Amino acid sequence: MSDPDDIPERKMRFLFQLRSRGVTDPRVLEAMERIDRGPFVRGHFEDRAYEDTPLPIPCGQTISQPSVVGLMTQALEVGPRDKVLEVGTGSGYQAAILALLCRRVYTVDRHRRLVVEAEEIFQQFGLTNITTRVADGSFGLPEQAPFDRIIVTAAAEDPPGPLLAQLKIGGIMVVPVGQSDAVQTLIRVRRSETGFDYDELRQVRFVPLVEGLGQT
Repeated sequence: MSDPDDIPERKMRFLFQLRSRGVTDPRVLEAMERIDRGPFVRGHFEDRAYEDTPLPIPCGQTISQPSVVGLMTQALEVGPRDKVLEVGTGSGYQAAILALLCRRVYTVDRHRRLVVEAEEIFQQFGLTNITTRVADGSFGLPEQAPFDRIIVTAAAEDPPGPLLAQLKIGGIMVVPVGQSDAVQTLIRVRRSETGFDYDELRQVRFVPLVEGLGQT
């Protein structure tokens, strides 16, 4: 472990990296300043919590690179009255940031262990507007639909039909699309009265979106 006195300086560098990589929305930057990434990174990698890099977490998953989290959040254009669905709770870091920006976050993961550990951290931060579910996120949460915003933190070959169907008219979904063993493209989908409009945002790399529940 590094010197704890060094953490404020590392956090400052962390925020500078976010800005330099295109995260410019003041609300997103403020949320990422308030939600310390440290508690979401445990074990061997906790000393690297303030680096702009993805890191391993349990169940063969990763905590995303902070600048990608920031860019995805920014692309989602979240408003304070929005109801947001996150597919892929993972460490809980993305959901915690969203919780500061919207009315309610519903977050789904196929791994029970990840959901339980994320819930503990949400409690530490006093985040009471996050609802967690252990479920197959590729089917969304039909009982809570429609959603103003949907964010998917695993790569699908195409934007999943059930999730598109759960997006409100005027809503936005951000999802990585592409083969799991190749470079993927981050897509922003806007739903209109007449259909869906797609924007390609940037190249990314995420774990694949897998159907069914995990073993842990």
